[in-house]
Amino acid sequence: MADKPIVAVVRTKPEDVLKDIKTAMEMAKFSEHLVPSVPVILKDNISWHFPFLGANTTPWQLEGVILALKEAGYDKIVCVQNETVVTNAFKGERLNKDVRIFKKYGIPVLYNFKDADMRWIRYQPKARMRVLDKIFPEGIELPDYFFGKNIIHLPTVKCHIYTGTTGAMKNAFGGLLAKRRHYTHSVIHETLNDLLDIQKEIHAGIFTVMDGTVCGNGPGPRTMTPVEKDLVLASADSTAIDAVAAAMMGFDPMSLEFIRVAHESGLGKGRLGDIEIMGADISGENWGFTVGNNAASAVGKFLWFGPLAPIQRLFFRTPLVNLFVLGSYLYHDFLYWPLKARPQIEAFKKTSHWGQLFDRYPE
Repeated sequence: MADKPIVAVVRTKPEDVLKDIKTAMEMAKFSEHLVPSVPVILKDNISWHFPFLGANTTPWQLEGVILALKEAGYDKIVCVQNETVVTNAFKGERLNKDVRIFKKYGIPVLYNFKDADMRWIRYQPKARMRVLDKIFPEGIELPDYFFGKNIIHLPTVKCHIYTGTTGAMKNAFGGLLAKRRHYTHSVIHETLNDLLDIQKEIHAGIFTVMDGTVCGNGPGPRTMTPVEKDLVLASADSTAIDAVAAAMMGFDPMSLEFIRVAHESGLGKGRLGDIEIMGADISGENWGFTVGNNAASAVGKFLWFGPLAPIQRLFFRTPLVNLFVLGSYLYHDFLYWPLKARPQIEAFKKTSHWGQLFDRYPE
């Protein structure tokens, strides 16, 4: 019988978080899963360019991983950023205080949407695709820079309006698919499993460090309520770490389709009984998180999964898609952020030791 995958869960506090991240990584045996002779891609998670704790990779998460890698002798480290139709990568890395960390440790940053940094090339997966070959019949394209390199995913513990929760598996979405990735939303669970198959084919090693210091409850990945939980997680099994995070949030991991499909396909472990959880005792953790809806999810679900699903191509594969992109941008940046999210996160930071740590990080 194969060994159970390890998911390390470590309780932490601001003054110890950098060393606790290293402890979690070592507990999950990161050096056994990353090839030391090839570069390590840090794939951070900027779900929103605004600095909303719980939505984005935290500066201490990024710094802790860099320190642990350098101490272990990994000297070829690079960050790869992506954009979405509503998220600006340059604004996001600046407002979320990543840029100073990159400069402090000499970490180059590449952008998968800049031709000078990488090219998108056709790739024929060895694994049987569930949906991607049908969504992109002209061929699946991937960024050439990803091939043969290690990758460390840096998601946060949060809910998601289309997948229930989001974490390691969903973090590959922005890096490996170009801006037409919205084509996949109606089959997002199968898409994430296709991408996990592809990752296992193209990467030298895969690892995840997940930030649970501040978690996101509600209709993520942006319009959430930040909740302090003082945790960091690490694992080489993308499915297992997502399952453990989901269970703590209060979800049955196997009820989440992307986790169940990965478990049944042998891509990872989704049942908690098949996972070795090391570190903190989380047997009593059930935070009662719920996903809920926001304006964007109500429209998306109606078009992707509701009565108009049969004609969704008309809305999302024609110039009409620009209306939805504009609507989402205006809603998130000019309504939700100034009227709800910014006051919410500023109030949270006044009483949160993680909010105060964020403010202490230099711009």
